[in-house]
Amino acid sequence: MDGGQFGDGDEASLDLVRPVVLLSQHFTAATVTALRHLLAARVAVAGLSGDDGDDFVLAVYELSTNAIRHGGGSGYLELRQAGDRLFCAVSDHGASGADPPVELPPPDVPGGRGLWLARQLTGALTLTRGPDGITATVSAGPTSRPTGPP
Repeated sequence: MDGGQFGDGDEASLDLVRPVVLLSQHFTAATVTALRHLLAARVAVAGLSGDDGDDFVLAVYELSTNAIRHGGGSGYLELRQAGDRLFCAVSDHGASGADPPVELPPPDVPGGRGLWLARQLTGALTLTRGPDGITATVSAGPTSRPTGPP
């Protein structure tokens, strides 16, 4: 699939890249832990397991708790699969203002590590500011990380 081409035009090849919603749910502080368990189950069924699956779930959990803490007390999560990649968007209702920090704060500063951690765990973090808040999106898929001795 070079240059943005989606195959030879048949529907079977398009189905390989068409995103499928695996989970779509609003959450609050009271429901975020149950959501984490549900997310972990859906991620595993989608084929992302082991350390990669754990890292992805932890990254999304960090984004979810940030939405609760800094974005109005609740949020919305949508997990999608496109081919062999997972994408998870977490939206909040935070007030407009300065963009949230993504860099690692100094060691003596409490908190402020959630977005940095999400980016480190997945290698991909996108923040999009909309009229109603911020959406943070992470993605993951198969890695080329060795699974055993060389």
